[in-house]
Amino acid sequence: MSDPLSRIDALVEDGILPSPRVRQQLRVAAGFTQEEVAHAIGVQRVAVARWEAGLTKPHRGNRLKYAHFLRRLAAKYPAAAQEVPDEG
Repeated sequence: MSDPLSRIDALVEDGILPSPRVRQQLRVAAGFTQEEVAHAIGVQRVAVARWEAGLTKPHRGNRLKYAHFLRRLAAKYPAAAQEVPDEG
């Protein structure tokens, strides 16, 4: 998904989540802790940590809330919504 318009579309569609790395980049850009995000969504911090690590995916209800949260952050911090290639 290297096309910028595809990346934007993925961020704004309901329930579609960006990559785990972008999820973390957006949270960090906004200055939120995993605990704060978890509290806002109504889950435990470990759930957010697992979502950001790509170990698990949120269930539908939480996915919709999390996707909404991430879309708002992407609108506010568009540079953080970009996939950063691995340094290696």
